[in-house]
Amino acid sequence: MRISILPLLFAATLLPAQAPASATAKTPPKVNADAEAARQAFRQVLDAVDGGWFGQPYQGVTSVQMQGTLGIALSGAAVNQKVDQLTQGAVQGNSTGGQANLRVRGTYFANGDFKTDLAGDFGTLLYTRRGNRGFLYSKEQNAYTTRVDLPPSDAPTTYMTWFRQTLNDIRAVYVDAPTFRASLGAEEASGGRTLQRLVFHAPTQSWDAKKREQSVAQSLGFWKRGRLEVMVDKATKLPQRLEFRNDEQGVQTRMDFSYNAAGKLQSVNIGNSSRGFEGPGWLRLGYGGDGLMSNVAGELSSQSKRVSFAMDLAWSKTRTAADITAVPPAGATKRGREEMETQLLVGLAGRIFDLQRAGLNLRSVAISGK
Repeated sequence: MRISILPLLFAATLLPAQAPASATAKTPPKVNADAEAARQAFRQVLDAVDGGWFGQPYQGVTSVQMQGTLGIALSGAAVNQKVDQLTQGAVQGNSTGGQANLRVRGTYFANGDFKTDLAGDFGTLLYTRRGNRGFLYSKEQNAYTTRVDLPPSDAPTTYMTWFRQTLNDIRAVYVDAPTFRASLGAEEASGGRTLQRLVFHAPTQSWDAKKREQSVAQSLGFWKRGRLEVMVDKATKLPQRLEFRNDEQGVQTRMDFSYNAAGKLQSVNIGNSSRGFEGPGWLRLGYGGDGLMSNVAGELSSQSKRVSFAMDLAWSKTRTAADITAVPPAGATKRGREEMETQLLVGLAGRIFDLQRAGLNLRSVAISGK
């Protein structure tokens, strides 16, 4: 374990040069009882989610096959309004709308091996990895690269462990790290239950409307700063409501959770106030007789925009790496990773720019990919 010497040096500068022993006695740091209680309560929430949402049914499950669709749709009114704004009324739009659809089929192992087939308006891609080897192939470019990201060194072998590690990542950010200030909010009664409010706050920058692109890490890491409030059932420790906002990313949403008789998450109703996508949303989960998730679907809607997805899930304890064996098509050109990624990002950025012009408030992926 590494111990930083900086706090010791800082403390030394505050002590008198020849202070008597009584003056140099160290005083234990003051513990913020309210903050510690909030962190401890959130630890219990994550443990309850681990056991109730995931847990035992996924023991021994090593892979999942996912198949479904992702779609973005814009109404003609949204497109025409954007044309009017960009041309200051000089051009009258006559669009019937804009959309982008993607079909997904993939097999994913808990240890990081995978094979993913993507097809749709963003192109046709095959991405696979077994151990330290794999490739990314683009049909449109008829090219591939064998330089792929390596799997994590601590990859789990089952999805029970995979889910637990994901929750540990959340714990590391909100509970263990000093980034968020934690506190207990007011309790409230609802449906015969007592709910406890937990608050976590890490200030962000304000929204910059002129910022049109950012890195993938910034987009996916929006949850690592902001303000999170969770309403928790004090009896079951399961979350009942979540409110989150990150002003810099323009994200603001509320989620209300409901559970089936077995305590499994059944649905999430979403009130979205994120910039450019104000409106309702939902998430629905179905389960098989074995207690495993069999399907998941969701949608976010606003007055003129809709993003939706639907996935069927098939879990397995017996699939092997041979089930995802693949090779690049004969005649495809091998390229370096940087060249391949740049071409893919250019195409992705162009498609997102088309959707931006049509009225969808998305920030483009930075071409650098960093």
